[in-house]
Amino acid sequence: MNIQIKSENLKLTNEIKEYAGQKAQALTKYLGNTQFLEVKVKLALVTNHHQKGDIYECKIQLVLPKETLIVMKVEKDIFKAIDKVRGHLERSIEKYKETHNT
Repeated sequence: MNIQIKSENLKLTNEIKEYAGQKAQALTKYLGNTQFLEVKVKLALVTNHHQKGDIYECKIQLVLPKETLIVMKVEKDIFKAIDKVRGHLERSIEKYKETHNT
């Protein structure tokens, strides 16, 4: 599984990189026999317009044979943003499987 992880305005530590990679890797169990073509994870710090605290964005793009699933969430904690994207993608994968009968 090839997972591309990139960051924007954020120092990508090993802890964050491994956490995001594990969560993206865990999505394969929901895919069943469906093979994904590509997984891109973008992590960003987007606090330029906020007065207090840091705001993080996580976006995962999962390229499947018949469709591309893209989910983005914004949170005060990068790990929470990653978890929310993973949860949303789980539901999106289930809908994909129902739609495409895989």
